[in-house]
This record gives sequence, C-alpha cells and structure tokens, in this order.
Amino acid sequence: MKLAVRTVLFFLGFAQFSWGQTSGSANSFSSNSSAFTTSLNSYVVFGASPQQQALVRAQIQIMQPAVLPLRVFFVPHWKYVEDTRIFHLPSRTVFIDADRYIDESLGYWLAHELGHLATSSPREDDAEKAAHEYRKRLKQAHIETP
Repeated sequence: MKLAVRTVLFFLGFAQFSWGQTSGSANSFSSNSSAFTTSLNSYVVFGASPQQQALVRAQIQIMQPAVLPLRVFFVPHWKYVEDTRIFHLPSRTVFIDADRYIDESLGYWLAHELGHLATSSPREDDAEKAAHEYRKRLKQAHIETP
C-alpha cells in the first residue's frame, strides 16, 4: 500500500512539472497575467545591433506575414548555412546571414525567409512566391514615406 501511494504521488508531482512543455492552458498563472501576451513583436532578435533589431522589427511589421517567427538570429555565414538546413521550418526560427545581408538587402532576404515560414516549405520557389507579396508591401511603405 505504501508503495502504491508513493508511486501515485511521484507521478502526480512529475505530471505538474511536465505541464510547462505543453501548449495548452495548464499553467499556474492567473488569467489576467500579461507574461505571455501575443503581439506583433512577440519574437526575439539575437545577435543584432540595436539598429538592425529596430529595422527587422519595422520590416516585419510592414510585411505583416501570415506566420510570425519565434526567433530571428543574426549569425556568421558558416553557421547560417548549417542552421537553416536543420532548424528553419520546425522551430519557426529565421536565420539571417550577418556576413552578407546589409541594411539595403535585409528586407529582401527577410521577406524570403518569412516566405519559407508562410508556405511551410523548404523549396525556394515556394518561398519566393510568398516573399513577392511581402516585398510589395515593403516597397509600398517605402514609396509612401518621404
């Protein structure tokens, strides 16, 4: 009997810790908690200068992608090549080649990477189709601002 009680208590205690790995509403926060509010800027930008981070956020806001990334990483070229192949679509992570993308081309390639997320496809032509609409939005916003 003692073994059965200990086993049940162990699994009940373990189940509570594993709730943090689910996407459901099984959490201990109150309903008015603002810890995880979703907004247009609910992603994190790593490895970027403050200017690059502001530019990425502004461009994503203008593009209004169907699927927002969870993370945007500025990485060296060697890491970009490896990480985009492994982590891109399943993790909703966007990798930006910090060695090759400069401010003028950042919007062009960011639209391409967001196109991969929107189509949920690793194919380049699928990403370009979705990116075309995002680039039109960027161009329109650029024309409207003096």
